[in-house]
Amino acid sequence: MKTQRAQLTPQMLTYDDFDDRSEVRYLPYLMYFHRADFRSEVINTDRLGFRLSHGSGGTASVGGETPDGPVRLLAGTSTVLGLGATSDAATMASRLWTEHAPSKPWLNLGGRSLNSAQNLLLYTLHRHLLPPVDEIVYFDGFNNLALARLPESQRGENGAFFFCGEYYDAMDDLRANARKAQGRRKADKKIPAEEGPRPLADVIADAAALTARHLDALKAMTTADGTKLTYVLQPLATWLRDEPAPQEKVLFDELDRISKMGTWEKLYGEISTPEAGAQYADALRAELEKKDIGFVDFTPILRSAVSPADWLYVDRAHFTDLGNDVVARLLAETLTLS
Repeated sequence: MKTQRAQLTPQMLTYDDFDDRSEVRYLPYLMYFHRADFRSEVINTDRLGFRLSHGSGGTASVGGETPDGPVRLLAGTSTVLGLGATSDAATMASRLWTEHAPSKPWLNLGGRSLNSAQNLLLYTLHRHLLPPVDEIVYFDGFNNLALARLPESQRGENGAFFFCGEYYDAMDDLRANARKAQGRRKADKKIPAEEGPRPLADVIADAAALTARHLDALKAMTTADGTKLTYVLQPLATWLRDEPAPQEKVLFDELDRISKMGTWEKLYGEISTPEAGAQYADALRAELEKKDIGFVDFTPILRSAVSPADWLYVDRAHFTDLGNDVVARLLAETLTLS
């Protein structure tokens, strides 16, 4: 019997394949990135793993064919990548290029499961491939907030990253093997002291400060080129409205039942409330104002433009085709993009 997820969002089965942990590409510096040259009816990537975007002039991608420029970049994480869209043409970058702000081509600089440090590196390591960039719209927010809840031993100076526990365990094993090969005594493994849940105020403050630090570095690289940079805080479904649309409720309930890691409430409950979203927006606004970086809290903008019955999300973070299109239209209107 098909799950509700398979019936309502069959494209998600392709994303499951695309995101298969056994197929993860581990890369120097960046840690990991998407499968390269992936081909399907749902998602396609170039030789470096960047998703293709569609426009009136054809298709383009960071590691593939690029227009002469100037271009615009839509940067961020899996929501920008377009996880949930039924095709490359239905992502936010494609809808901007095709319909809502088509005066310049849009390239997709979205990265699955990346934090702000990794997003900065993604741009830095591939800047040489880009034509002149007129504008960067950085649509993000959830990942840094979720990762700021991890223990200090995993956050370090530059923030935690997804799967970092596996990384640190593997590095411990490498050191142990090296000591064994040298005939040295096995070092006592340092086990970090138990840490309780971090206070929400600290989580929000750290996530906002880290985001601002990395965006400031991105601004320093792009200002000389005349590139405009705007940060847009993505709206989680739980920040947007108290009751999800009917299809969303079916999907959210099923995802909670089948999740091997626990329900969304168990995993992210304290950062998922509208109050937490508003506090995070205020913290980001304050930090980015210090850096003179444009900021938009997108939750109230989207909330005022949709009805309770509009099916916007495939899960609590990623959009349906309708969601991508509505967000792209509102982005163009809010940022006065043509």
